Formats: sequence, structure tokens, C-alpha cells
Amino acid sequence: MSYPKRTAALASVAALAGSAVLMTAPAARAEVVNVNYQCKTPIGDKSAVSPIDIKGVKSGGGYKITMSWQKGVSSSPVDLGKGAMNPSATIRLGGADSGTMSVTGPANQAVVPANTPIKINDLTGTYTPKKSGKVTFTAGVLTIKALGTTTTCTPTNSPGASLTLDVTAASGSTGGTGSTDGGTQSDSGTGAALPQTGPEDSAIALGTLGGTVLLAGAAGALWLTRRNQAARAHR
Repeated sequence: MSYPKRTAALASVAALAGSAVLMTAPAARAEVVNVNYQCKTPIGDKSAVSPIDIKGVKSGGGYKITMSWQKGVSSSPVDLGKGAMNPSATIRLGGADSGTMSVTGPANQAVVPANTPIKINDLTGTYTPKKSGKVTFTAGVLTIKALGTTTTCTPTNSPGASLTLDVTAASGSTGGTGSTDGGTQSDSGTGAALPQTGPEDSAIALGTLGGTVLLAGAAGALWLTRRNQAARAHR
């Protein structure tokens, strides 16, 4: 092969390799971030640092977001029986989106001994983008409910984002904030719930109507029976 042809071939290979690198560039960037939590507990204030990991996986028209704690962030003065503790948390959105999303998880599956760090199970939620672009996900407030009490743990060290996703909004979506299965929390208050309508209400309405007709029929039959008895008495 002549030198010019070999040079052209090498240039083509380099161009193809560069294109492959661009095509396989990751659409997500995740890193474990140390979060300094200050917790308000029923027995006083506590603090703990826990590495937080947030991951996102494409799921249908949205993303399944999973938040993981690598260390416990609070403790209980008494044993917590199986199923006694229910955790939830918020994740702050940034970049192309704003506001917060909610993540929830199962109750503790084993007894948590007294005065030991409470290990939080993975919390999950679904994020549905309404705008295309890079969205950041940062640890927010952790809430632990156990034995009728509530503990809230708030990050105090302005942690960086644990996850950055390059998202694409569903076709036809314009503006607005991404939605989540737990509901998007915004600065504006939530309105009152609208009256429920649909098949369940229709069934209730039909049941009420049927009961009314049945009562009316029974009353009519009773009235006719008494009238016939009175007529026979006068004969």
C-alpha cells in the first residue's frame, strides 16, 4: 500500500474510533457524596456523616431513581422491632429542572438494636422529565417515622450532586417541572383535593338510587295492603 493510501486509511480508522467514543459517551454521571446530616430526634439533636449514592435507570418514559445510604445516620434508645421504622426522603433537582422529588422505601426488615446506627434501606422513586437537558440530583431531607415519633435529618454541608442525568423530555412536553410517583414538591402550596369522579362514584350513586327505589316500592306495597284491609273491614 502506497504512503498516501495508508495515511488516508489510518485517518478513516481514527475518525471512526472518535465517532464510536462520542456515541458511547455516558449520559449519566454518578459519584458518592458525603452528606453531613443534622437530625432532630425525640431525645435531642444528633449528627452523622453518611456517604450517599444516587443512581438513575431509564424506565419507560421516566427514570427509576435509587438513593442509598452507606452508613446509618441516627439511632434509637430502644429496640425497633421488625417493620417499626418507615423511611422517606427528598432529592433536590437542579440544572435543567428544579424543585424536589420524593423517594420511599420499605420498613426495616430486621430488629434494630437500641443505641446503634439505623441503616436506611434503599429508597426509590420515579422521575419523569418535562424538559430535556442535564438534571442534577442532590440529597435532601431524610425523614424516619418509628414508634409514633418522627425524626428529620437535614444536610448542613451543602453537598454536591450525587447524580447527573442527561434526560430527554417526552414528546409533546413543554416547560414545567419533572413529575415523580411520590408527587413533585414545589414552593407553591398544594390545592385542595378535587371531588372524586369515575366508576366508583357511579357505583355508589347507583347503589343509593337502587336503595331509594327499593324503599319506595316497599312503602307503596305497605300502603296498598293497608288500604285493601280497610276496604274489607267496611264491607
